[in-house]
Amino acid sequence: MNTDVLTRLAHAEATAHARYRRTGEVAQFGPLVAVHAGPNLPVDTAWHDGTHPFTAADLEAFEAFSVQYGQPATLHLLSAFAAPVLPLLKERGYGLEYVLHAYVHDLANLPEQSPIQIRAEEAGTWAALAARGFGPGAEEIMSVVAHAPGTRLFVAEMNGMPAATAALSVTGGVAAFHGTATFPEFRARGLQTALLAHRLQAAAGAGADLASVFVTPGSGSERNVQRAGFRLVGARLTLTRRN
Repeated sequence: MNTDVLTRLAHAEATAHARYRRTGEVAQFGPLVAVHAGPNLPVDTAWHDGTHPFTAADLEAFEAFSVQYGQPATLHLLSAFAAPVLPLLKERGYGLEYVLHAYVHDLANLPEQSPIQIRAEEAGTWAALAARGFGPGAEEIMSVVAHAPGTRLFVAEMNGMPAATAALSVTGGVAAFHGTATFPEFRARGLQTALLAHRLQAAAGAGADLASVFVTPGSGSERNVQRAGFRLVGARLTLTRRN
Protein backbone atom coordinates (compact mmCIF):
# COMPACT_ATOMS: atom_id res chain seq x y z
CA MET A 1 0.00 0.00 0.00
CA ASN A 2 1.39 3.39 -1.03
CA THR A 3 0.64 5.50 2.03
CA ASP A 4 2.28 8.56 0.43
CA VAL A 5 -0.35 8.51 -2.34
CA LEU A 6 -3.17 7.97 0.16
CA THR A 7 -1.95 10.74 2.45
CA ARG A 8 -1.79 13.06 -0.53
CA LEU A 9 -5.26 12.03 -1.65
CA ALA A 10 -6.76 12.52 1.82
CA HIS A 11 -5.16 15.96 2.18
CA ALA A 12 -6.36 17.04 -1.28
CA GLU A 13 -9.92 15.87 -0.56
CA ALA A 14 -10.02 17.60 2.83
CA THR A 15 -8.63 20.83 1.37
CA ALA A 16 -11.03 20.74 -1.58
CA HIS A 17 -13.94 19.96 0.73
CA ALA A 18 -13.72 23.51 2.10
CA ARG A 19 -14.79 24.83 -1.34
CA TYR A 20 -18.35 23.78 -0.55
CA ARG A 21 -18.88 26.36 2.17
CA ARG A 22 -20.87 28.59 -0.24
CA THR A 23 -23.03 30.64 2.17
CA GLY A 24 -22.30 28.34 5.10
CA GLU A 25 -19.21 27.70 7.20
CA VAL A 26 -16.01 25.68 7.25
CA ALA A 27 -14.22 24.68 10.45
CA GLN A 28 -11.23 22.47 11.23
CA PHE A 29 -11.01 20.21 14.26
CA GLY A 30 -7.57 18.63 14.34
CA PRO A 31 -7.30 16.68 11.06
CA LEU A 32 -11.05 16.97 10.35
CA VAL A 33 -12.25 19.62 7.89
CA ALA A 34 -16.01 20.16 8.42
CA VAL A 35 -18.45 21.95 6.14
CA HIS A 36 -21.94 23.33 6.46
CA ALA A 37 -22.96 24.40 2.94
CA GLY A 38 -26.71 24.65 3.54
CA PRO A 39 -29.54 22.64 5.09
CA ASN A 40 -29.68 18.91 4.31
CA LEU A 41 -26.88 18.80 1.73
CA PRO A 42 -24.70 15.70 1.16
CA VAL A 43 -21.54 17.80 1.54
CA ASP A 44 -22.46 18.75 5.13
CA THR A 45 -19.77 16.39 6.42
CA ALA A 46 -16.15 16.30 7.56
CA TRP A 47 -13.11 14.93 5.74
CA HIS A 48 -10.10 13.44 7.54
CA ASP A 49 -6.96 14.98 5.99
CA GLY A 50 -4.66 11.98 6.49
CA THR A 51 -2.05 13.77 8.58
CA HIS A 52 -2.64 12.12 11.96
CA PRO A 53 -5.43 10.37 13.93
CA PHE A 54 -8.14 12.59 15.38
CA THR A 55 -8.81 12.64 19.12
CA ALA A 56 -11.93 12.44 21.26
CA ALA A 57 -11.71 16.22 21.68
CA ASP A 58 -11.60 16.66 17.89
CA LEU A 59 -14.71 14.50 17.51
CA GLU A 60 -16.52 16.31 20.31
CA ALA A 61 -15.85 19.67 18.65
CA PHE A 62 -16.98 18.35 15.26
CA GLU A 63 -20.14 16.92 16.82
CA ALA A 64 -20.92 20.29 18.42
CA PHE A 65 -20.46 21.95 15.02
CA SER A 66 -22.90 19.40 13.52
CA VAL A 67 -25.47 20.04 16.25
CA GLN A 68 -25.12 23.80 15.74
CA TYR A 69 -26.18 23.40 12.11
CA GLY A 70 -28.70 20.62 12.62
CA GLN A 71 -26.82 18.10 10.49
CA PRO A 72 -25.74 14.52 11.23
CA ALA A 73 -22.15 14.07 12.44
CA THR A 74 -20.89 12.33 9.30
CA LEU A 75 -17.25 12.00 8.29
CA HIS A 76 -15.18 10.55 5.44
CA LEU A 77 -12.04 8.56 6.20
CA LEU A 78 -9.71 6.67 3.88
CA SER A 79 -9.35 3.02 4.89
CA ALA A 80 -5.56 3.32 5.28
CA PHE A 81 -6.05 5.66 8.25
CA ALA A 82 -8.98 3.90 9.91
CA ALA A 83 -7.36 1.39 12.27
CA PRO A 84 -6.13 3.84 14.95
CA VAL A 85 -9.48 5.63 15.23
CA LEU A 86 -12.05 2.86 14.81
CA PRO A 87 -12.20 2.05 18.55
CA LEU A 88 -12.85 5.74 19.32
CA LEU A 89 -15.51 5.98 16.61
CA LYS A 90 -17.24 2.87 17.93
CA GLU A 91 -17.10 4.20 21.49
CA ARG A 92 -18.77 7.44 20.39
CA GLY A 93 -21.55 5.66 18.51
CA TYR A 94 -20.43 5.97 14.90
CA GLY A 95 -21.57 3.37 12.38
CA LEU A 96 -20.52 2.69 8.81
CA GLU A 97 -22.93 4.21 6.28
CA TYR A 98 -21.31 3.11 3.04
CA VAL A 99 -18.00 2.34 1.33
CA LEU A 100 -16.64 3.64 -1.97
CA HIS A 101 -13.54 2.31 -3.69
CA ALA A 102 -10.74 4.84 -4.19
CA TYR A 103 -8.92 4.82 -7.53
CA VAL A 104 -6.03 6.91 -8.84
CA HIS A 105 -4.39 7.47 -12.22
CA ASP A 106 -0.85 8.86 -12.47
CA LEU A 107 -1.65 10.65 -15.77
CA ALA A 108 0.85 8.60 -17.74
CA ASN A 109 -0.27 6.45 -20.69
CA LEU A 110 -3.52 8.33 -21.07
CA PRO A 111 -6.38 6.70 -23.00
CA GLU A 112 -7.19 7.94 -26.48
CA GLN A 113 -9.81 10.62 -26.85
CA SER A 114 -13.27 9.50 -27.97
CA PRO A 115 -15.01 10.97 -31.04
CA ILE A 116 -17.94 11.81 -28.74
CA GLN A 117 -18.41 15.57 -28.57
CA ILE A 118 -17.59 17.04 -25.14
CA ARG A 119 -17.86 20.71 -24.26
CA ALA A 120 -17.13 22.91 -21.27
CA GLU A 121 -20.26 24.35 -19.66
CA GLU A 122 -21.15 27.22 -17.34
CA ALA A 123 -22.32 26.50 -13.81
CA GLY A 124 -26.06 27.17 -14.06
CA THR A 125 -26.64 25.10 -17.19
CA TRP A 126 -24.37 22.29 -16.00
CA ALA A 127 -26.14 22.08 -12.63
CA ALA A 128 -29.53 21.73 -14.31
CA LEU A 129 -28.23 19.02 -16.65
CA ALA A 130 -26.44 17.11 -13.89
CA ALA A 131 -29.59 17.19 -11.74
CA ARG A 132 -31.51 15.71 -14.66
CA GLY A 133 -28.99 12.86 -14.77
CA PHE A 134 -28.97 12.27 -11.00
CA GLY A 135 -32.74 12.53 -10.68
CA PRO A 136 -35.32 14.48 -8.65
CA GLY A 137 -34.02 16.21 -5.55
CA ALA A 138 -30.49 16.72 -6.88
CA GLU A 139 -30.96 20.32 -8.04
CA GLU A 140 -29.57 22.11 -4.97
CA ILE A 141 -26.52 19.92 -4.44
CA MET A 142 -25.62 20.06 -8.13
CA SER A 143 -25.77 23.85 -7.93
CA VAL A 144 -23.41 23.79 -4.93
CA VAL A 145 -21.01 21.50 -6.81
CA ALA A 146 -21.16 23.58 -9.98
CA HIS A 147 -20.47 26.88 -8.20
CA ALA A 148 -17.61 25.60 -6.02
CA PRO A 149 -14.47 27.62 -6.85
CA GLY A 150 -12.06 25.92 -9.25
CA THR A 151 -14.52 23.35 -10.58
CA ARG A 152 -14.35 22.56 -14.30
CA LEU A 153 -17.61 21.37 -15.81
CA PHE A 154 -18.17 19.19 -18.88
CA VAL A 155 -21.13 17.96 -20.91
CA ALA A 156 -21.02 15.09 -23.40
CA GLU A 157 -23.36 15.23 -26.38
CA MET A 158 -24.99 12.56 -28.49
CA ASN A 159 -26.72 13.42 -31.75
CA GLY A 160 -26.32 17.08 -30.86
CA MET A 161 -28.14 16.70 -27.55
CA PRO A 162 -26.71 16.93 -24.00
CA ALA A 163 -26.45 13.38 -22.69
CA ALA A 164 -24.04 13.20 -19.72
CA THR A 165 -22.15 15.40 -17.27
CA ALA A 166 -18.88 15.27 -15.37
CA ALA A 167 -16.63 17.60 -13.38
CA LEU A 168 -13.12 17.89 -12.04
CA SER A 169 -11.23 20.09 -9.62
CA VAL A 170 -7.47 20.23 -9.03
CA THR A 171 -6.01 20.61 -5.53
CA GLY A 172 -2.30 20.25 -4.85
CA GLY A 173 -1.74 18.53 -8.17
CA VAL A 174 -4.52 15.99 -7.54
CA ALA A 175 -7.46 16.13 -9.96
CA ALA A 176 -10.67 14.90 -8.32
CA PHE A 177 -13.26 13.52 -10.74
CA HIS A 178 -16.91 13.87 -9.70
CA GLY A 179 -20.32 15.08 -10.88
CA THR A 180 -20.73 12.04 -13.12
CA ALA A 181 -24.27 11.48 -14.42
CA THR A 182 -25.81 10.13 -17.63
CA PHE A 183 -29.38 10.70 -18.76
CA PRO A 184 -31.28 7.37 -18.63
CA GLU A 185 -31.99 7.30 -22.36
CA PHE A 186 -28.28 7.61 -23.19
CA ARG A 187 -26.79 5.04 -20.83
CA ALA A 188 -24.52 2.23 -22.06
CA ARG A 189 -23.33 4.38 -24.99
CA GLY A 190 -19.73 4.97 -23.85
CA LEU A 191 -20.35 8.50 -22.61
CA GLN A 192 -18.68 8.12 -19.24
CA THR A 193 -15.68 6.39 -20.80
CA ALA A 194 -15.36 9.40 -23.10
CA LEU A 195 -15.70 11.82 -20.19
CA LEU A 196 -13.03 9.96 -18.22
CA ALA A 197 -10.57 10.19 -21.11
CA HIS A 198 -11.39 13.85 -21.67
CA ARG A 199 -10.91 14.74 -18.02
CA LEU A 200 -7.61 12.84 -17.81
CA GLN A 201 -6.30 14.97 -20.66
CA ALA A 202 -7.74 18.12 -19.08
CA ALA A 203 -6.20 17.26 -15.70
CA ALA A 204 -2.77 16.73 -17.24
CA GLY A 205 -3.14 19.99 -19.15
CA ALA A 206 -4.00 21.79 -15.91
CA GLY A 207 -0.73 20.66 -14.32
CA ALA A 208 -2.05 17.79 -12.20
CA ASP A 209 0.09 14.67 -11.93
CA LEU A 210 -2.53 12.46 -10.27
CA ALA A 211 -6.26 11.92 -10.86
CA SER A 212 -8.63 10.35 -8.36
CA VAL A 213 -12.18 9.07 -8.32
CA PHE A 214 -14.45 7.28 -5.83
CA VAL A 215 -16.85 4.65 -7.16
CA THR A 216 -19.40 2.16 -5.85
CA PRO A 217 -17.85 -1.32 -5.60
CA GLY A 218 -18.94 -3.66 -8.39
CA SER A 219 -20.68 -0.91 -10.36
CA GLY A 220 -20.49 0.01 -14.02
CA SER A 221 -18.56 3.10 -12.94
CA GLU A 222 -15.92 0.89 -11.35
CA ARG A 223 -15.54 -1.09 -14.55
CA ASN A 224 -15.23 2.15 -16.53
CA VAL A 225 -12.42 3.53 -14.38
CA GLN A 226 -10.56 0.24 -14.46
CA ARG A 227 -10.69 0.21 -18.26
CA ALA A 228 -9.44 3.83 -18.27
CA GLY A 229 -6.28 2.76 -16.42
CA PHE A 230 -7.12 3.76 -12.85
CA ARG A 231 -5.76 1.57 -10.06
CA LEU A 232 -7.42 0.68 -6.78
CA VAL A 233 -5.61 2.13 -3.74
CA GLY A 234 -8.13 1.73 -0.93
CA ALA A 235 -11.60 2.74 0.14
CA ARG A 236 -13.43 5.77 1.43
CA LEU A 237 -15.38 4.97 4.59
CA THR A 238 -18.35 7.18 5.44
CA LEU A 239 -19.40 6.99 9.10
CA THR A 240 -22.24 8.69 10.98
CA ARG A 241 -22.84 9.05 14.70
CA ARG A 242 -26.06 7.22 15.52
CA ASN A 243 -26.53 8.06 19.20
